[in-house]
Amino acid sequence: MDRDSRIDLNLFRVLDAIYTHGGVSAAARALHLTQPAVTHALGRLRDHLGDPLFVRQGNRLQPNHKVLAMMPSVQSHLKGLLASTHAQAQFTPAQLQMEFAIGFRDILESIALPRLVAQLGREAPGVRLVSRRVAADEMERELGAGTLDLMVDRPMRIGPRISQQRLLDETLVVAMRRNHPFARQLSRTDYLAAQHVVVSPLGEANALDTLLEQKGMFREVRMVAQHYFAACQIVAGSDLLLTVPRAYAEHLAPLLPMALQPLPIRIKAIPILAYWHDAKDDDPAHSWFRERLVNSITGAMQATSQ
Repeated sequence: MDRDSRIDLNLFRVLDAIYTHGGVSAAARALHLTQPAVTHALGRLRDHLGDPLFVRQGNRLQPNHKVLAMMPSVQSHLKGLLASTHAQAQFTPAQLQMEFAIGFRDILESIALPRLVAQLGREAPGVRLVSRRVAADEMERELGAGTLDLMVDRPMRIGPRISQQRLLDETLVVAMRRNHPFARQLSRTDYLAAQHVVVSPLGEANALDTLLEQKGMFREVRMVAQHYFAACQIVAGSDLLLTVPRAYAEHLAPLLPMALQPLPIRIKAIPILAYWHDAKDDDPAHSWFRERLVNSITGAMQATSQ
C-alpha cells in the first residue's frame, strides 16, 4: 500500500491553517489545538506526501511549489466538507467555549460593549471577550495570524483575504464646557481661531487636520490626548474645543458639564467598517458573533441619537 492510500483528512485542515496563517503557532490558535499537536500533524502530512511542503523565511512558513499547486483543490474540498458538516449539525451558542478578540477604538468600546456583553451573557455565557487597540498597519497580519477575530474602524487599505462590512456613517460635533463663549453658537471663524485638543492613541496624524489643510484651513492644537473620555473631561473644564464623533459626545454629554455644537465645516460622514479574515467567512461561531457585534454597535448608535 502506497503512502497516499490511507491519510487522515484532518491533516488537510492543518495544512490549510498553516498555509492561511503562515505558521504553526497561528494555525494552532485558529484550530483551537496545541502547538505540538499541529507540529505533529504537519510531520505526519510530510511523511505521507514525501515532501517538506513549507520552508521557513523569518518568522513565517512559506509554502513550496507543491503546496501552491494543491491548495486550490484542498481548500475547495474542505469548504465542501465543512458546508456538509454544518448543514447536519445545529449550531448552539449556549455551548460555545471560545474567546473572541476585537480591535476597537475607545469610542465604540464604551458605547457598544455594554450592550454586547449583556447579550452574550444571555445567549453564550461561555464566550470570553477581549477588546484592544490595534494599529492599522498590524490589522491584516493579526487577522491572518488568528490573534484578532474582528476589527472595527474607519476605512483602511486591505488585502484580498480580508472581508469587510460597512456598519454606519460617523458624523462629528464640537464639544466644549457648558458656559463656553461658543456654547450657544459656533462659527467657522470662531472654530479655527480657538484652541483644540485632539485624540491620537498611537501617535498617528489627525485625519481632520489633514482634511482641513487640504481645504486651506488650519487650527491650533494645544494638547494631544490618548482617549476621548479624558479629552472630554479636559474640555469640560477648560476653554479648549474637542471635535468628536456625535454618538460618543451625545453618550457622554449627560455625564459631564459639556455643550455640543455642530461642526461648522462641511465634512463628509466617515464610514465605520468591520474587518475579518475570509477564512472565517463560513465559520458558524464567527458568523454568529459578527452578527451580534454589528447589532450591538448599530443599536447603541441609534439609541444615542434618539
